[in-house]
Amino acid sequence: MGQESLLSQVLFFFGIGFFVANVKVVADFWRFRLRKPSALLIWPSAKPRYYGFMLALGAVLGVLVAFKIFALGRNPSQLLGEIMMFIYYGYAFPLSTRIARGFYRDGVWSDGGFMRWGQISAVSWKEQGPLTLVLISHFRGIARRLEVPQHLYGEVRRLLRDRIKTHDIHMGGAGIDLGSRSEVDAV
Repeated sequence: MGQESLLSQVLFFFGIGFFVANVKVVADFWRFRLRKPSALLIWPSAKPRYYGFMLALGAVLGVLVAFKIFALGRNPSQLLGEIMMFIYYGYAFPLSTRIARGFYRDGVWSDGGFMRWGQISAVSWKEQGPLTLVLISHFRGIARRLEVPQHLYGEVRRLLRDRIKTHDIHMGGAGIDLGSRSEVDAV
């Protein structure tokens, strides 16, 4: 197997992976657009640390794809990996930063995705560095983080208390429950 054949196979598998990532981002953005009218408290997501670099990578991949198609005469079907990476870094990744983080009628959109109220079994605050709410799911045993703007801290705490009082969030299932404190005090 030659190096060019191996490289084309590797790029094909990268293309499949980036195709899945592109579909996930588009599906997340579609779900966000459907949920946006039910927003309780939302804010724009912060730009990722290397946002400019990712956009530049998308531009370079776009130039590479154009060069391979127009200058080298390659068939676009041979460039699945490069095209999917271009779509991800040039379009899907910037699109994912437009999803507003925060609280909706049916759940929380965290930095790692959407979590329904009924999935949340514990919450915790990380107050060093950027103010971060940690949501723990009792279904999957995962934790998701949500960076909260400092000026919204009180509103977020109040909203969480209200959701616990209405039993949308049932605290428990994480750690040892000795029954010595109210669920509302966990916020």
